[in-house]
Amino acid sequence: MGERWHVAVDRSVCIGSGLCAGTAPTAFTLDSARQSHPTATETDAGDSLLAAAEGCPVEAITVTRAGTGEPVFPPDE
Repeated sequence: MGERWHVAVDRSVCIGSGLCAGTAPTAFTLDSARQSHPTATETDAGDSLLAAAEGCPVEAITVTRAGTGEPVFPPDE
């Protein structure tokens, strides 16, 4: 079994650009107000999910390692 990630979207920051849903359509959906929602709060690690988080224009997406809470994105600096 591979690494698992916890995914969250801060909807108070989300501007509804849809880049996340376009980049990782199995990981994100937009509601009727164009706010992003992860399709699951915990998921398998994946390049498209990380690309979606990195591409969010307002950095509304956080990804951490499930179980440890260690940051994946944004990285802990």
